[in-house]
Amino acid sequence: FPAATVSFNLAKGASLGEAVNAIKQAQIDIGLPVSVITSFQGAALAFQSSLSNQLFLILAAIVTVYIVLGVLYESFIHPVTILMALPFSLTGALLALAMAHQSLSLFSMIGLILLMGIVKKNSILLVDFTNQRRAEGVGVTEALLDACPVRLRPILMTSIATVAGAIPEALNFGPGAETRIPMAISLIGGVSVSTFLTLYVVPCVYSLFSKFERPEVDEEPLVKHA
Repeated sequence: FPAATVSFNLAKGASLGEAVNAIKQAQIDIGLPVSVITSFQGAALAFQSSLSNQLFLILAAIVTVYIVLGVLYESFIHPVTILMALPFSLTGALLALAMAHQSLSLFSMIGLILLMGIVKKNSILLVDFTNQRRAEGVGVTEALLDACPVRLRPILMTSIATVAGAIPEALNFGPGAETRIPMAISLIGGVSVSTFLTLYVVPCVYSLFSKFERPEVDEEPLVKHA
């Protein structure tokens, strides 16, 4: 078949998604016949493929993490408490992208998936230490009051290190910066917001969900009658 290739570059301030939608609308306005077959290549094709698979990848990642945490903690409730950090991280990442005038591109989506594996560590630090204190016979409220101050420093250290490592990439304007900047900005916004909010939300959710935990059943000692 005779073929023609039409190349384009993005204008300043325009996103790849807007360009793809504009091209599709132009095809409708021109009224291309059915015999004309069109397809995207390069970054536009990768962007469309990522959009179609992104929801499935996010759901698969959440389910996998829930199963792994459920096996480790032998609980259906603690993984939900740990995963409460994910909505705040996604919100922070989207706000940071909007403030930095970055679009939700293929590279920013990669940053969102990477963010899902980073932000859970704050909740894991809190939940793990709280479980240790409860195993020592301490109540839920007292265990949370002990865990939050003790785990505050490692949480801040790891979060600040992550943000500090992403700042040079977010400020980089050299070759390939268009691929690194969205990922770095999504990491900075997601880690910052999730760190601040999970310090308040996770203890509250843990305290509420502790009421639904299965009570431990102590076996009565066997009494031998003479």
